[in-house]
Amino acid sequence: MLDRRTFAGLLGAVALPGTAQAKTNLPFYAATGPNLALYHLDPDAGALSHRANITLPANVQYAWPHPSRRFLFVIASNGQPPSGPAGVAGSDTRHYAFAFRVGSDGTLTQAGEPMLLPVRPVHCTTDNSGRYLLIAYNNPSAVTVHAIAPNGVIGPSIEQVRRPRFGVYAHQVRATPYNNTVTVCSRGNDGIPPRVGNIGKPEDPGHIEVFDFIGGQLVPIQSVTLNAGMDFGPRHLDFHPSRPFAYVSMERQNALYVYWVLEDGKLSDAPRFKLSAVADKNGKQKHPGQTVGPIHVHPNGKFVYQTNRGSGTIEVNGQKVSNGGENSIVVWEIEQRTGAPRLIQRIDARGFELRTFTIDPEGKILVAAATTPMLVREDGGVRSVSAGFSIYRIREDGTLDFLRKIDVDTSQGILFWCGLLTMA
Repeated sequence: MLDRRTFAGLLGAVALPGTAQAKTNLPFYAATGPNLALYHLDPDAGALSHRANITLPANVQYAWPHPSRRFLFVIASNGQPPSGPAGVAGSDTRHYAFAFRVGSDGTLTQAGEPMLLPVRPVHCTTDNSGRYLLIAYNNPSAVTVHAIAPNGVIGPSIEQVRRPRFGVYAHQVRATPYNNTVTVCSRGNDGIPPRVGNIGKPEDPGHIEVFDFIGGQLVPIQSVTLNAGMDFGPRHLDFHPSRPFAYVSMERQNALYVYWVLEDGKLSDAPRFKLSAVADKNGKQKHPGQTVGPIHVHPNGKFVYQTNRGSGTIEVNGQKVSNGGENSIVVWEIEQRTGAPRLIQRIDARGFELRTFTIDPEGKILVAAATTPMLVREDGGVRSVSAGFSIYRIREDGTLDFLRKIDVDTSQGILFWCGLLTMA
């Protein structure tokens, strides 16, 4: 395994997330349905101020900045996820990848025509050099690679000579810090037990696929899993900024797994650490719909943040009400020699289904997006908890202080994504 100095040296001049100079106001973006909004984030005050809106022809699914921070790539589709809040679908049946030029104040101007995609995309990223855009699709599971022109325009999909396999339900694609390999988290699916009138469905296995990445070509070199992929459901992963550690959010296990990143860009065959992310390890059985969400390493590499998402419902007096699942942000402290995480905080999300969150480059503020309103039982009745942004101050010790929640109108579409130009 590499030591800290060697690993940092290999990163060289690559513009890693979190290394940009902090500004008084940072461009912060969020999407409700097809509407992509620009806000200014003041990290010192922990405040958001709305600036502008762009409306796309389909619902925003995800977005990722170019390493230069001069372009933002946005994928969009009205194809609906098979579970969770569906939102407003819209009539456009096409699937898109957009490139936007980023102005000095964060305003977006479309660069070239959008690239039409084959099916609904769920995640996108660039390689660390900014030469290629990689787009992940969940059904069927796939990744496409597109050249990025100097002016930000997205090129057509590059035909893959090896025609690699991507497992079941690809949910995230990331370039490793070495930039010579790419990881794909393929979540798999839980099985459905047979019931009266329903024959059920066997479990789909999960994997983390690792590819050599050379000249836009993906060459399979490793498939990371346990127990042939059963009870193994990776959703997202993130990398330590200077140590060879990868932190994986295991959606179907409500857990955090830690892998080491090896010299050749592969991952260790087995996780070095496995920890439950939920307070109740039986929460998934008690509260169907309980999963974990995205994961980000703090810019200083000392902490990891992960969300718990409990969006299951039960019927109460004809209304769908939360079944009591956990919605929280968990904070892990990283032991820098081994990468071992230690749970130091569990804080209420103030909303439901935190699908995305982001941290400013100086590590002062965390902003999380609760996708959709939810009814909860209270004092013998029910009340509505709004969708919106939960904003937290990050203390020196990595723990979070809740500052405020900003409600967001989701009548035109759920709050499906948020991020900064310095996001990971």
